[in-house]
Amino acid sequence: MTRNTSRQEFRRRLVGSSLSAAIALIGAMSGPVYADEGGVSYWLPGRFSSLAATPQVPGWSMAEVYYHTSVSAFGSTAAAREIHVGRIPATVNVDLNLRLNAQADLVLLNPTYTFATPVLGGQFAIGITGLFGRSSADLAGTLTAAIGPLAVTRTGSFGDSITSVGDLYPQATLKWNAGVHNFMTYVTGDIPVGAYSPTRLANLGIGHAAIDAGGGYTYFNPQAGHEFSAVAGFTYNFKNQDTQYQNGIDFHVDWGASQFLSKQVLIGLVGYAYQQVTDDFGQHPVLGGFRSRVLGVGPQVGLLFPVGDMQGYLNLKGYGEFAAENRPAGWNTWLTFSISPMAPTSTVTPTRRITK
Repeated sequence: MTRNTSRQEFRRRLVGSSLSAAIALIGAMSGPVYADEGGVSYWLPGRFSSLAATPQVPGWSMAEVYYHTSVSAFGSTAAAREIHVGRIPATVNVDLNLRLNAQADLVLLNPTYTFATPVLGGQFAIGITGLFGRSSADLAGTLTAAIGPLAVTRTGSFGDSITSVGDLYPQATLKWNAGVHNFMTYVTGDIPVGAYSPTRLANLGIGHAAIDAGGGYTYFNPQAGHEFSAVAGFTYNFKNQDTQYQNGIDFHVDWGASQFLSKQVLIGLVGYAYQQVTDDFGQHPVLGGFRSRVLGVGPQVGLLFPVGDMQGYLNLKGYGEFAAENRPAGWNTWLTFSISPMAPTSTVTPTRRITK
C-alpha cells in the first residue's frame, strides 16, 4: 500500500466515524438549576470538541451520552435561585449568605441524518437531541430581608430533585473540507417541553425558548495524526413567561486538541470559555446585570472500532471549571458512544466526493 493510499484510508475511517455526531450532541440541555435565572446558560459548555468541523459519511448516525455534573455556588449566584423560588419582591432589601449544591445524571440520544447531496458546496446534516435523567439541588445558608426598619432573618436549608425528560434541541450543520482544513456553520435551539417549574429548585427544562448559531474550524492532518478544533457561537434567550425573566446574550467557545496514537486511538485536551455579553432583564436589583462567566479544561481519550458493518466511536472527556462569576461551577464528565455508516473503501475520499 502506498503512503498516499494509507493516508486516504486513515482519513476515510476518521471521517466515517461518529466523532462529529458525538461532539455535536447536547446543545443546551439543562442540568440541575440550569435555568436562566440561576446564572447557568441554555448553552452547555463542552458540547463541541475534537474534529467538530470534519464532514461525515452520508446516512443515519446515532450518538448516546452519559453526562454527569456536580456544581456549587455561593453568594449572589446561589441567591438567584432563592430569589426566584421564594418570590422575594423587588422592594425588599436582602443580605445573602447562601450555598447551592447541585448534581445531575443524564442520558442523551441524538439521531442525525447527513445528506449526500451537497448544499452550497458543503455537507448538510440535521438532528435532534432528547434527554432523560435525574437532577437534584439543595440550598443552605442565611438570608436577611428588610423592609424599612423591619428585618427578618431566615436560616436553614431546602432542596428537591426530579427524574424526568428534558427539553428538545434541534440542530442543523453545514460543513466544508479543503485538505487538512475543515469549516462549519451551525444553528440550534431549545424547544421548552421538558420538566420545569419556576418554584422548583431542580429542573430538567429551562422554561423558555432559545436560539444559538455560530461557526467552527478543524485542522486535521491524518498523516501526522495532529488535530485542533474550535467552535464559537452566540445564544439569544427568549423571555421566560412564568417568571418574566430574560437572560442576556451569551458568547461561548469550545475547543479540542488531540493526537492520534494509532488509527484507532486518540488522546488530548478539551476546554471551553463562556461569557455573557449583555445584562439579564427582570432580575432582583440586588443581582445587578448578573452577567455570568466560566472557563473549563480537561483531558480526553477516544477509541474507534467496527460494529458489524458500521463504525463505532467511544470517547471519555472531563472538565474542571474555574474563574466562574455569577454561575455555579464544579466539574463534569461525558461518556459518549456513537455509531455511523462505515466509510466507503474506494480510493476517492468521502470529503472529496461530497464537495464536488
